[in-house]
Amino acid sequence: MINYSRRVLSNGLTLLVHNDNSTQLVAVNVIYKVGARDEHPTKSGFAHLFEHLMFSGTANVPDFDLPIQMSSGENNAFTNNDYTNYYIVMPKDNLEVALFMEADRMVNLDINQKSLSVQQSVVEEEYNERYKNKPYGDLWEILRTLVYKVHPYRWSTIGMDIKHVRDASLEDVQSFYDKFYTPQNSIVSVAGNVDPEKTLDLLETVFGGIAKGEEVVRDIPAEPEQIEQRRLVVHRDVPADMVYIIFRMGERASREFAVCDMISDILSGGSSSRMHQMLVKERRLFNSVNAYVTGSLDAGMFVVTGQPIEGISAQDAEDALWGALEEIKNSDISDYELEKVKNKFEVNTIFGEINVMNKAMNLCFYEMLGDIDIINNETKVFASITKEEIYAVSEKLFVKESSSVLHYLKNSKE
Repeated sequence: MINYSRRVLSNGLTLLVHNDNSTQLVAVNVIYKVGARDEHPTKSGFAHLFEHLMFSGTANVPDFDLPIQMSSGENNAFTNNDYTNYYIVMPKDNLEVALFMEADRMVNLDINQKSLSVQQSVVEEEYNERYKNKPYGDLWEILRTLVYKVHPYRWSTIGMDIKHVRDASLEDVQSFYDKFYTPQNSIVSVAGNVDPEKTLDLLETVFGGIAKGEEVVRDIPAEPEQIEQRRLVVHRDVPADMVYIIFRMGERASREFAVCDMISDILSGGSSSRMHQMLVKERRLFNSVNAYVTGSLDAGMFVVTGQPIEGISAQDAEDALWGALEEIKNSDISDYELEKVKNKFEVNTIFGEINVMNKAMNLCFYEMLGDIDIINNETKVFASITKEEIYAVSEKLFVKESSSVLHYLKNSKE
């Protein structure tokens, strides 16, 4: 159980505070509700670019990292298709330093041509290293464009084309900052050994004077229903073949997401899972198999994948994966199997709540979902899932006509 206190300021900023007396550390987390899905198709990659730019400093603090380090803290950030997350962890006595730093860069970020050029080069180097010069680096770029045709999930956080970041003007970047990096598009949480009411008052003192900014109006196109299977075969210089089958599924806040998450655990959650037992241990068709969900705010992906052993064709591997999906639709799920995945989810949730940084992040995330109480109710939701729901969702989801299939094959030696 994560207790929390909540306050929404007049400028639209949502504040969350959790008291944890077991630690002398404090975690400050800030979510900006901007990710790759908020970008324009001709100006993509900006959310990720800002993950870098936000460490460029302000007129007040030219070097963002230095005060954090001098306060015995650490900080970092990440971007995905739905949001951008920044966090700082440090001794609780230095909380005001972290809050000042976050409030300062929320409104005073020094966006200049020098810092922009530096970060454009950093992002382009990251793109070359992670996406172009690394085995399987372009895999998710290919998968996204295969699965999504209209929704901005069709490009990765690095952008649809690195040229968009490379050619970004100072005006483009300032406009993006002014639109999305505002209090009403943000959530700030503090978790640690703090007094909730006093901390909320402190947060209001630090952040309350920042101008609200314009309301973000989102007009994100819905992905049309897929009624025909999509297939693609690519060859790359990689050590082993990979086969992917992907289905679009319910958004993160839906009950369907929870059911799909449970199905993925039944299929591949550990060495005793169905796919591992059937396809790796018994039939010896794959070196590894996996099934997982993306957990996107909008309709996400249910991913089934495997690396076939040498000598097994991609088509035979795909047929075997389809067989595992058909089996979960038609075979009985034992009480033990169901209880095992439910217990695993509960244990993982409990262990995840031990870390003060995780709690700060989760508070922001579930608030962003639109119902922060999910943070304490999700284990109950998972516990309530029935076999009948699993059969019904599997029957609806695992349909060939609504699947996207990728054979990602190594180049022939011939």
